[in-house]
Amino acid sequence: MTTALHPQPSTTTDVTDGLRRYRLAISLMFGIAGMSIGTWTARIPTIQHNIKMADSKLSICLLILAVGGLLGMRTAGRLIDRHGSTTVMVLPSLALGGALLLAGHAPTWTTLAAALLTFGILHGTLNVAMNAAAVSCQNAYGRPIMTSFHALFSIGGAAGALLSAAFAHIGLSVADTFAAVAVASTAAAGGAIHHLKPAPVSSLNSQESTAAVAPVQRRPRTRILLLGLLAFSALISEGAAADWASTYLTRLGATPAMAATAYAAFAASMTTGRLIGDRLTNAVAPAALLRGCGLIGGGGLALGLIGGTPVTAIAGFACLGAGLSCVVPLLYSTAGGLDPARPGTALSRVAALGYLGYVTGPAIIGGAAMHIGLRNALLILPGLATLLVIAAPVVHRSRGRHH
Repeated sequence: MTTALHPQPSTTTDVTDGLRRYRLAISLMFGIAGMSIGTWTARIPTIQHNIKMADSKLSICLLILAVGGLLGMRTAGRLIDRHGSTTVMVLPSLALGGALLLAGHAPTWTTLAAALLTFGILHGTLNVAMNAAAVSCQNAYGRPIMTSFHALFSIGGAAGALLSAAFAHIGLSVADTFAAVAVASTAAAGGAIHHLKPAPVSSLNSQESTAAVAPVQRRPRTRILLLGLLAFSALISEGAAADWASTYLTRLGATPAMAATAYAAFAASMTTGRLIGDRLTNAVAPAALLRGCGLIGGGGLALGLIGGTPVTAIAGFACLGAGLSCVVPLLYSTAGGLDPARPGTALSRVAALGYLGYVTGPAIIGGAAMHIGLRNALLILPGLATLLVIAAPVVHRSRGRHH
């Protein structure tokens, strides 16, 4: 055996400290990505009012943001496979705040669209790169840690939205709000970059790949497609909950305050699930966990909608959030491990399909609601959750876990 496989105690300690710093740096990237999108989303109505945009113009801007995100995700895969995930994270993490600032200062809808295209490309690139780095870090840790990264994304999103609300309450403009978040996110990214040194991770991964990992099928397209379809289905539900939960409660006769708790319950249960998700992933076989997620999310929402009251609906959306909490981390972990030599390609395809589901989910549910009613349209989501139950064997346990 070589020294690399049996390091001296001091080396092991150094590597452990390096991995902890690496994990913290990646966690900051997830927080930055979540906070930036949460900040933007919370101030959309104010921006629309300030620029005097018609709904049609706002829809075009949001579509351009989505297109930018997809472009960034698809480009990121090739860049990661060529240069490594840590290198690819640097530019978008530093520039994301600047793109948000441009959006806050946009005087017309066309300049806003240009800023959002840039923001979307940067955010999409960072999204895939940070997930690829998270998979690498998880492999080096030797135990599941993926859902904790995604919990930071959720917490960052909530923090961005709450910060925007607080700044609006004290009378700060959108531009001032975005400037504050841009400074904070750029400073956090600058601090994190100093710890994006994957040498300890790379060395441990190379040990695993030579000593413990069986030969991997190159570019397993069918499995990538199935993972992507599951991500698409799951994120349709997430996007639909974000846009339609409060509206559905309102149509059931709930007060505005009570209606707002529907999405809050969804987001809170999703964040809670992600905070405990690593322990669940470590204790339960991945396929069983994905199957359970589908049953809890789909079954709980179906019962909540059938109940027909605001209280049952809130409980249903809370179940949906809990059920979806571990789904994307499981899918991304599997995608990132399909081909260790080219993790970015598979991960970018799965992430892009998932993102496509997120941005189209509200429109899909809205279009269906025009023909069959909102409750029946929302019942599409439990139907999609059954796909997670049926196709659960597509996920596998992280290679990094010790047995």
